[in-house]
Amino acid sequence: MQYSMGIDAGGTYTDSIIIRDSDGKVMDSNKALTTYPDLLAGIKNSIDGLDEKYLKDVKMVSVSTTLATNTILEKNGYPVGLILVGDYEIPENMHVEFHTVIKGGHDHHGAELVSLDMEALEAFVHRVKDKVSAFAVSSYFSIRNPVHELAIKTRIQELTGLPVVCGHELSLDLGAYERGITAYLNAQLIPIANQFIRSIKEEISGRGMNARLLMLKCDGSVVGINEALEKPIESIFSGPAASLVGASYLSGLETCAVIDVGGTSTDVSMLENGLPELCADGAIVGGWQTKVKAIRMETSAMGGDSHIWVRNLKINIGPRRVIPLCVAAVKYPGFLEALRKGRIPGAMHLEENMQPTKFFIKTGVEASGLGKLEKELFDRIEDFPTSLNDIFWETQKTLSPGLLDSLIRKRLIQAIGFTPTDALHVLGEYTAWDKEASKVGAKLLERYTQIDHIKLCKQIKNDVARNMALDLVSFILKDVPSREIEKILLSDRFMQFRMKIPVVLIGGPVVSYIEELKQILDADIIVPEYSKVGNAVGAVMGKGIKRIEILIKSTYSKDRKRLVLLFSPQGRETFGNYPEALEYAEVLGQKLVMEYMTEAGLDKGQVQVEVSRKDISLSEAGTIPVETKLVFVGVGMPKT
Repeated sequence: MQYSMGIDAGGTYTDSIIIRDSDGKVMDSNKALTTYPDLLAGIKNSIDGLDEKYLKDVKMVSVSTTLATNTILEKNGYPVGLILVGDYEIPENMHVEFHTVIKGGHDHHGAELVSLDMEALEAFVHRVKDKVSAFAVSSYFSIRNPVHELAIKTRIQELTGLPVVCGHELSLDLGAYERGITAYLNAQLIPIANQFIRSIKEEISGRGMNARLLMLKCDGSVVGINEALEKPIESIFSGPAASLVGASYLSGLETCAVIDVGGTSTDVSMLENGLPELCADGAIVGGWQTKVKAIRMETSAMGGDSHIWVRNLKINIGPRRVIPLCVAAVKYPGFLEALRKGRIPGAMHLEENMQPTKFFIKTGVEASGLGKLEKELFDRIEDFPTSLNDIFWETQKTLSPGLLDSLIRKRLIQAIGFTPTDALHVLGEYTAWDKEASKVGAKLLERYTQIDHIKLCKQIKNDVARNMALDLVSFILKDVPSREIEKILLSDRFMQFRMKIPVVLIGGPVVSYIEELKQILDADIIVPEYSKVGNAVGAVMGKGIKRIEILIKSTYSKDRKRLVLLFSPQGRETFGNYPEALEYAEVLGQKLVMEYMTEAGLDKGQVQVEVSRKDISLSEAGTIPVETKLVFVGVGMPKT
């Protein structure tokens, strides 16, 4: 008997699951807390909770991870030298430390506009080679002719031996600057991806598992490990992609909307006829516009571990994630008593970091480069939860909340606080951790809201459900402002929003929100079995999907001879006539799809390739189009 394993390292939990290959039955699953900054420890803990008897027969392991996303958001990537080739206007907010713009580039037919300035390139490389770990290059219209990018790549490798990422290798979409940013971010991630994948391989082999390793991409497809190492940028937002794939598999639905309630956020997406909708312009991560094909989703910073805090009698949820009180009471023995006996701040002093339920603890990351005030505060925080109010009474100094924010961003400390997860514990609807800690926290907040702690928790639960519904409707009605949708959803005037497709809920205790959602949505709401580990299911059940685009354009040479140009991932080729180019393109597209499937370890016998064709013709041009775009979409399943 053979099995496959899925692992999803999410923002709060790392889930793992084992599925029997013969019939797709879930054999075992486990959840463990995600560990920062080293995700591998959480992955080990998650696998430790699985039945060992299955492990030796696991032949495939597929992983989805927040590693790439978090690295970009936290600005922890390796230093990279960015080279832009052509006539660029650099945005003022680019914030790339090592970059240059040199002469070169091509036109939309792939003809050279300006000769490549190799002297300027070499001067830049010599200046920064000891300060960077890789280079990224994007040339104007390299999607029509990548020769300048390839020449730069060869020369840099001759001079330095460092990795070089080319824009045309990651995207064939228009937008040279965005391709450059995509290559830059990808180059930042390569050393981190290498280390992570090497660690996963060692963990798998150390458990006696002779298994192939795959990674889930942000478009919901799986990728072979070699491509995952070359293009780690494509794993951004793989968590929401995993939830989409997992929801479809667990519910048996090819068309559905999915609400994934995680610890940090709520993500909404949709699957239609087995395929997700992709972002038209590429994913945006950390404020960077990329050319990465990711699923379109609506996301909000409200999840099970969002911080609930009070100010001026108003309840606020998020946007920051904290360790729930109920979890902290289990992780840190003695915390419950500290919560009970903690000094209570005055109502006038309340703000996000000054709450009766807010505590801080060191993460274990070594501190360096701290300012004087940062270091003073950091030294006051122990390996046991400490509140800002306690520090104030000990030092009689008013501390800036910005100092705490800085230490949190640097991953030196973590915050603990009251969350929607705690509210569910108080209501008895989810009791995985310490219910008493949640109850103590709710009663502390009761003093500042003038609302009974049970009613307070019910209100929090309703607010979370309303946010889920708002995200869903905003996703469906993407051209309608969210504030207008919110007015309708929050109205009690006998109205519901009707959904024509089922809504599948994925994530922790999502079953607790069904009744509240049904007050807002008239929909078939489904919580499938194993929904708590739906992302891990998605990681292992992702299909192999490869999209290949080939463009054929008719043009004229300088001596007015008709030419047919073909642009593909292999570069630019010239043909004497249109039928010859079309025939070649049809063969090439199929070939490139199948080569990818083989490299990724997918079953060629189960690959289906669909081809769509779009022609642009002018009436006076007769029957031959002036432009033809062929899109080959191959769909396959991993070998079992």
